[in-house]
Amino acid sequence: MSLKSFQLNLVNLRPWLTLLAVFWLLASLGLGWLVNSLLILVGLLVLAPVIAFFGFRWWLQRNLIADQCPVCNFEFTGLNNSQSQCPNCGEQLLVQNGHFRRFTPDGTIDVTAIEVPTQSLEE
Repeated sequence: MSLKSFQLNLVNLRPWLTLLAVFWLLASLGLGWLVNSLLILVGLLVLAPVIAFFGFRWWLQRNLIADQCPVCNFEFTGLNNSQSQCPNCGEQLLVQNGHFRRFTPDGTIDVTAIEVPTQSLEE
C-alpha cells in the first residue's frame, strides 16, 4: 500500500470524520439533546418512505380489483368502490364488492335480455 493510495482513502473519509467530530463536540458541550434530535430526524427521513411504500402496497392489494366487464367480458382492473369506464366497449361501470356492475342512474330499471328460440305454430 503506497502513501498515495492511503491519502486517497483519507480524502474519502474526511467528510465522515468531520461529521463525527462535530457530533462529538456538541455532545461534549452538553448539547447531546441536539445530536439525539438530529439522529431521530434522520431516522424518520429514512424510515418514512419505507413505511409509505409498504402501506401503499397493502392498500393497493386490498383495493385493486381485476374482473370482467358485464357487457363485453373484457377483463381489466379498477379500484374498489369507484366508478370506471370499460376500455373496450366504453360502458360506465361501478366497482363494488370486488366485481364490476353496470352504472345505472336513479330511476333506471336495468334489464338483462335473453334470447328466446322461435317456434313456429303449425295449424
